[in-house]
Amino acid sequence: MQRNDTKGSTLRPTRRELMMFGAAAGAAGLFAPGLLVRGAHAATPPEKPTGQVVIGFSQEPTVFNPHLLHIEVDEGVHWNLFSPLFGVGPDGNFIPYLATEVPTVDNGGISADGLTWKVKLRDDVKWHDGTPFTAEDVKFTFDLILDPNFRTARKAGHDLMRDFTIVSPTEVTWKMEKAYAPYPSILAWTFMVPKHAFEGEADPNAAAFNNAPIGTGPFKWGERVAGDHILLVANEDYFGDGPYLERAIFKYVPDLTVLYTQFKTGDIDYIGLQGITADHYAEAKDLPDRVVMPVPVGFIETISLNCEHPALKEKEVRQALYYGMDKDGIIDAIYYGLPSQSESYMPAQAAYINPDLPKHVFDPEQAKQILEAAGWVAGDDGIRAKGGVRLAFTNATTAGNHVREQAQQYLQQSWKDIGVEMNINNLPPAVMWGDYWMQSQFDSAMAGLAFLTGPDPDASDYFASGGIPAQGGAGQNTFQYKNPAVDDLLTKGATTVRVEDRMPIYKELQAILRDDLPFLPIFQYNQVEGTKTGLEGFAANINVRCNTWNVNQWYWSA
Repeated sequence: MQRNDTKGSTLRPTRRELMMFGAAAGAAGLFAPGLLVRGAHAATPPEKPTGQVVIGFSQEPTVFNPHLLHIEVDEGVHWNLFSPLFGVGPDGNFIPYLATEVPTVDNGGISADGLTWKVKLRDDVKWHDGTPFTAEDVKFTFDLILDPNFRTARKAGHDLMRDFTIVSPTEVTWKMEKAYAPYPSILAWTFMVPKHAFEGEADPNAAAFNNAPIGTGPFKWGERVAGDHILLVANEDYFGDGPYLERAIFKYVPDLTVLYTQFKTGDIDYIGLQGITADHYAEAKDLPDRVVMPVPVGFIETISLNCEHPALKEKEVRQALYYGMDKDGIIDAIYYGLPSQSESYMPAQAAYINPDLPKHVFDPEQAKQILEAAGWVAGDDGIRAKGGVRLAFTNATTAGNHVREQAQQYLQQSWKDIGVEMNINNLPPAVMWGDYWMQSQFDSAMAGLAFLTGPDPDASDYFASGGIPAQGGAGQNTFQYKNPAVDDLLTKGATTVRVEDRMPIYKELQAILRDDLPFLPIFQYNQVEGTKTGLEGFAANINVRCNTWNVNQWYWSA
C-alpha cells in the first residue's frame, strides 16, 4: 500500500533502475495479478486505534530479534514491530519506511555504477521506548549483522558494504565493494534495531532485547505466553499510516484442523501462512460472514534433502526419488488440485523463471533402473543397499499438519515400491525449525520454502556453498549442497546488473538445480487464507513471506 505525501512520499523506481537492479515486477521481479487488496475505499479507518484482530498461525513465532536465524512465521511478527529503510509492496515496487525516499539513480541515492549509496532518513521517528531513531541506529544494525560473533540470519549483500559514514543524524552513505543487483531487495527485508537497547550487553545473541523487542513499527511488544499467543499493542506514535487497531494477537494453534475450526467459530479473525488446508476449502469458501480466497504465494513445497546423508549425497538417488514421486497424486488427492506443479525454486510469477526445465514424470521403473545402475541392490526385505549403506532415511515436518502427514504416507509407500525406506518423525514447530533444521540435523524434511528475497532472483542464501550453517556459514543452505558451478553462477548473477544479462544466468542455474535436486520441488502454493467479513485493509503480497506485513492498515468496517 502506498503512503500519502504527509507521511513520506512514495517514489517508484525508474525504468533505468529496473534495468539496473531488477527491482520491479514487470521487468525483473514478481507480480501477482488479481491478488486481493481489500478495503482501500470500502470504509473509513477510525481516527484512533479501535478493537483488535486475532491472527491464527499454525507455527509459533519464537525469534524476535529479526537478525537472528528465523523462519517466515517470525517475520509475520517482525513486520509489525520493526521497520526497514524501505519495503516492497504487492506490485513489486519499493515503498519508503524509515527513509524519506527510496534511493534511486535519478534522485541521487545510488550512483550510476551502483557502488555509492546515500540514504536520507526521516526525522520524526521514535523507538517504542521514546528514544529518537537516528543514523546511529542504522550503522549499529549493519554492524550487528556483520559482527562475526553474532548468529545472523544472513550477511549476503551487507558484507559488501564499505566506508559506512554517518553524514548527519538523518543521512548515511556507504560504498559497495562491487555492484550487487539483489541488494535493494535485501534492504527491503532488513529491519532496523536500536543501538541503545544493546548497550552494556556482552553477547548480542543473548541480549534482553531478543525477548522484549523495541522497534519503530506500528505495534509495540505487549506479552508472550509461550505455546499460546503473542500480544502487540498499538504504537500511537507510529510515523506511518495507522495503526487502526488497538491490539494484534498472534494466536498459535499447531493443529491445522483446530485452527480452521476456530476460524469457523469466530475465535480467529484471520487465518494465514499455511492457512486453510485444501480438504477444508470447499466448505470454507461458502462460510457465511467469511472472505476466503486462494492466494498465490512464493513458497515452494519441497522434500528438502540433506546432501551429506550417506544415502542422499548421491545425485542418482535424488533423481530416482524424484521419478518415484507421484506429484499429480499428491496435488490432486491430498491438496484437492489447488497447488501448481513446480520444477524450480522460483514461483511461476517470477520474471526469471526458466520455462524449459524438464517436466516431472512419475516413472517408478525409471527410478528402479537409475538405482540399479548406481549399484543400489535390493535386499531380502526389498530395501536397497550399497557398500553397507542402507537406502533408508527419516522425513520430518511440523507435527499436527495432517495434510503433510498424508503426503508423507503417500510418499512412504511410493518410495517403498522402488526399494527406499522412508521413516516419518514429525516434531513440534519450535524443535523442527530450530537447530534440527538450521543445523542440518535432519535427513530429509517436508518444508515450504520461499527462496527469493522479495522480487530478486538471487538465492545465494540457500545454494551457495559458503552459506551452510552446520559448517559455519552464514546462510540457509541447510541442504549442505555444494556445486562449484552453482557458486560461480550465483556470484555472476549477483554482480550483473542488466536484466537481460541476468536472465540466462538464472535460467542456467535453475537447470543445474533441476538436475542436481538438492530439494525435490513438489508444488507452488496457492494458499487459502481467510478473514472475517468486515476486516478491511488486508493485502496479499507475494514479495514478502507472510501476509501480516501491513496489519497497521487493517481495521473493522463494522
